[in-house]
Order: sequence, then structure tokens, then C-alpha cells
Amino acid sequence: MQTADVNERPDYDPELQALADYALNYRTPSEEALTTARYCLMDTLGCGLLALRFPACTKHLGPLVEGTVVPHGARVPGTSLRLDPAKAAWDIGAMVRWLDYNDTWLAAEWGHPSDNLGAILAVADHLSQKRVAVGAEPLVMGDVLQAMIMAHEIQGVLALDNSFNRVGLDHVLLVKVASTAVVARLMGADREQLLSALSHAWVDGQSLRTYRHAPNAGSRKSWAAGDATSRAVRLADIAMRGEMGIPSALTAPQWGFYDVMFSHVNKDLSLKPEGERRLRFQRELGCYVMENILFKVAFPAEFHAQTACEAAVKLHPQVSDRLSSIERIVMTTHEAAIRIISKTGKLANPADRDHCLQYMVAVPLMQGALTADHYEDDFHAAHPLIDQLRDKMVVEEDPDYSRDYHDPDKRSIANAVQVFFDDGTSTDKVSVEYPLGHRRRRDEGLPLLLDKFQRHLATRFPAHRCEAIMHACSDQTSLAEMPVNRFMTLWEMTP
Repeated sequence: MQTADVNERPDYDPELQALADYALNYRTPSEEALTTARYCLMDTLGCGLLALRFPACTKHLGPLVEGTVVPHGARVPGTSLRLDPAKAAWDIGAMVRWLDYNDTWLAAEWGHPSDNLGAILAVADHLSQKRVAVGAEPLVMGDVLQAMIMAHEIQGVLALDNSFNRVGLDHVLLVKVASTAVVARLMGADREQLLSALSHAWVDGQSLRTYRHAPNAGSRKSWAAGDATSRAVRLADIAMRGEMGIPSALTAPQWGFYDVMFSHVNKDLSLKPEGERRLRFQRELGCYVMENILFKVAFPAEFHAQTACEAAVKLHPQVSDRLSSIERIVMTTHEAAIRIISKTGKLANPADRDHCLQYMVAVPLMQGALTADHYEDDFHAAHPLIDQLRDKMVVEEDPDYSRDYHDPDKRSIANAVQVFFDDGTSTDKVSVEYPLGHRRRRDEGLPLLLDKFQRHLATRFPAHRCEAIMHACSDQTSLAEMPVNRFMTLWEMTP
């Protein structure tokens, strides 16, 4: 019987080394990835501005101690706030995720890689201001776009074959890991520092998905990513101060991430053989995720419901004057949608409603549209028919939809809706395989994405500022060359 641990410090886990080497050395994204990153930047910040209309979001913003003055403080877009980088990352991350209206990645795990922008922008703005103050060159927006591509890739590739939701862990774990890697790079980390930062991100406590699911769905899901990006900034800073790393953070027997948090996914669900409780990398890290990212063009709705909402809008003219005659509504979907957003019973708050498949179909059937305001308490209370329609809904899985959802060459997010009336008639079954924000519908979706961005700018800024921001974002080369501190000034409100 062994009575003492063998205290031989190992090399860093290979997975940590792979992530660190990518973060330090990757330099060659495709033109498609860079262009998509620019659109992602615009869409993400625009959605953040729209969130500032909602007091439930803005009450969280600002310094932890009122009146705090931070030298070279990072700006929070659409506000006059200048905060330390960790709190600025929190605020930006919460803003851009609040309405669940920008990019998404769907695989074995789900998530929103644009959440990482909170950490990236906060750190880049703070560092740029510090550099300018001492006569050095600031970071440029090309550095931000590069960091976005890399954060998307780390989060997205880890999500391809590794299902953290299967063990109850929230996908913001991957936001924290990806943000830690890229902001450590922005800070100038060497390999040892970056490995240390990553190891602490994995050893850190990880959020449970409790707040995303019935009966506990609530507004924490709207600030959880901001919390993760803030923690990433703090961990990168700790590593840059020389804090030692934890080399076998993943693989240490009994105490590592795999044995503590990931092992029972294999034992209980038989997803992998007993000896393969490790992260899988389906592909080499490059720029695949940014090239294939999904934009929410039409609806502020959880992405598994995007095509269902589109189908409901198409059906609206056929059902709008027969809503009281509906007998049942059959929704055909994929397994992930059923697991995440299909629910019955009372919906307690806006965050509960924007993660309910039935609610997100009922509203556009009635209204012919779905906006962020449709989730608010007053709208729900004024339209009791929504819950009546939800009670008439039947949700079924189509195995082909589920298979194509995981197919790396398709990545479809298919849904179909059909309405049956009490006189025995029915509508056609309207199916939509790929949402507007899918790579296969880029040509159709990008003009609408730009319209969306302009609308969101106008909710916060006067016309001349909207024009200046649009001009700055319209050209790939000039945006990439723009100093980060000058770009962030465009988004700053005068106190």
C-alpha cells in the first residue's frame, strides 16, 4: 500500500502546451477569418449598445467602489466609464451577452466566442493608453482582430468534441480559458507565464449550468461570460507577476480537472473508454471557428431556436387571423434544442423566456416578429395567448436533424413548424435548415447584419458619431491599422 505521494513535478500537460504554443505563435489567419472578425467586432459591440437600454443590465456596470479613478482606465463602450481592466472586461462581457443577440458556436458544447471580446478590448485599451503615455506605440485593432480569431478558435475547437454540459459545467469555462490565453499574449507573456495562466484557468472553480435551465433559468446567464472574462484578466495578471503554474492541472490523479470534474462523463454516460478521459482536439488550431461562426441576424433568441423563429415568421400570415382556432402546433427539432430550451410551465423572467423554444415560436406566430422587448414582463403579461399557444405545442426530434447538427461539413441547426386547426385543416410544414447567420447564407445575411449594426448604434449615439464609427469599421485595412485607444474613443460617452 502506497503511504506517500511521489513528489516529482511533471511537465505541463500536453493539452496546456498545445494551447499555449498556439496562443504564442499563430500569425496567419485567412482573409475570410479577418473579414469575419471585423463583422463580429461590429455586431458584438452593437449588441452591447442595445443592452444599455435595459436597467437590469446597466445596474451591474461601473466600479466596485463608487468614485474610483483608474489611471489609463479601460473604456466601456456606450458609457463614460473608465475602469480597471478586470472590471471593464466584466462590464463589456455582460453587455455583449445580455440580450443573447450576437455570435454563437454549436458543437458537442455550445457557447458564444464573442464573449471573449470583453477581456480583449479592456486589456488592449488599457495597455494602449499606458504605452502612449510613455511615448511607445499602442496596440492596433489588427491585434484585437487577431486575438478575437484566436479566442474563437480555442473556445470553438475545444467545444467540437468535448461536452462540458454533459457533466453540468457551463460553457463559460471555455470563455475563461480562451480569454486567459489571448490576453496573456497581449500582455507580453512568455511561454512559462502563459502556461501558468492557462493552468490556473483550468484549476479555477467552474460555473455550473444551473442558471440556464428550468426551473432556475435567470439573469446570471447574461453576466456569466463577463464574469469569466474578468477572471481571465485577473489570472493572466497573476501569471505575469511570476506566479508559479500547476503543470498537471488537467491530469493529476484524483486532484486534476479530469478526475474531479470530467471523469464521470465517461463512467456514467459511456462517452469515452475509461482510459480516455482527456480533452480531444478534432482539428489543429487555426482560424476554422471564426470562418464558420454563426451570427444572430434576425432574432435575439437562443441559437438552437433561430430557424424555428424563422419558420414561425413565415407561417404568421397563414395563422394570424386563426390563432383561436389552433388545435396543436408541432415543432420538429434536433436533440440539442430539446435538451437546452424545450420547457413547459410558468416562465419567470425575460432570461427564462429567451431560452424557451415554445415561447420563441409562439411570439412570431402571433406577431410576425421577435424582438428583445417581447421577452419583457409587461409584454408577456399583456399577451396571455402566448402561454395558451405554448400549451398546444408538441416537440419532436428528427434524427436526421440531430445528425446533421454534428456533421462538420454541414453544421445545420434545423427546425420545422406546422400548425393544425380544430376544423381538421393545417398549414404546410415549414422547415428551415440553416439560419441566416450561417456560413452557407453569408451573402444573404451580411447586409442584414450591417443594418442591424446601424440600428444598434443609433440607440446610443447621435448621427455624426454613428457615421464616424461606421467609417472606421468599413475598411479592413484602415481598421486594422487604427490604434486601439483611438478606436475606443469613438465609443466613449461624454460624462
